[in-house]
Amino acid sequence: MKRFIAFLTATIMVAAAAWDCNAQGNAEGNAQGNSQPKKVSVLGDSYSTFAGHNPEGYAPFYPNDRNDVTEVEQTWWSLYIKAMGYELEQNNSWGGTTICGTGYGMMDSSASSFNARVDMLGDPDIIFIFGGTNDAWAGSPIGEYKWEGWTKEDCKSFRPAYACLLDSLKKKYPDAEIYSILNSELREEINESSREVCKHYGVQLIELYDIEKQNGHPSIKGMQSICDQLLDAIK
Repeated sequence: MKRFIAFLTATIMVAAAAWDCNAQGNAEGNAQGNSQPKKVSVLGDSYSTFAGHNPEGYAPFYPNDRNDVTEVEQTWWSLYIKAMGYELEQNNSWGGTTICGTGYGMMDSSASSFNARVDMLGDPDIIFIFGGTNDAWAGSPIGEYKWEGWTKEDCKSFRPAYACLLDSLKKKYPDAEIYSILNSELREEINESSREVCKHYGVQLIELYDIEKQNGHPSIKGMQSICDQLLDAIK
């Protein structure tokens, strides 16, 4: 009987040790990459375009014979996604578009504005907003800060449109990490307004610097610099 009890005790101890080892291995496996990669969506303008990788009918800038970016793998978003081991969910980027509803020549651009495309980002874990460049270049109205109750007319100006955009994104995608990217060499009222609106909504604003450009758009070197600056800024 004593021998049987000793054998039974040893068997139980071996089984328990094996179970603990398997449980630990499973936990380590989950921590080391058995989970799905994060999905990234981009809401942007021409800086984030590439033919064949944006919705049909959108105007892409890349590739362009006046810029040395010729492959999608050279774009800032492709470089970043590869570096992080993520995957692309949606790239809703449209050349020439503004965050607000006033575009070039003071035309009503509400239908192509960033706010008009909020619902077109799929099911992302991470959202990058990369806009404001055309608002600056087109001389779109700045307007006043407004934090709720936006009308279409309000959103024809940059400040209320940007606030409406961030509010809408946070409500539409409550579990997503949202980052806003600010181009270099823009007029200061766009920069200051972007800082204020992002601060209000708790969205990290990544202000780019020293981005090499060709024909006003990031070159291969500029795209790599954008990726590197994102990697440095997002921890």
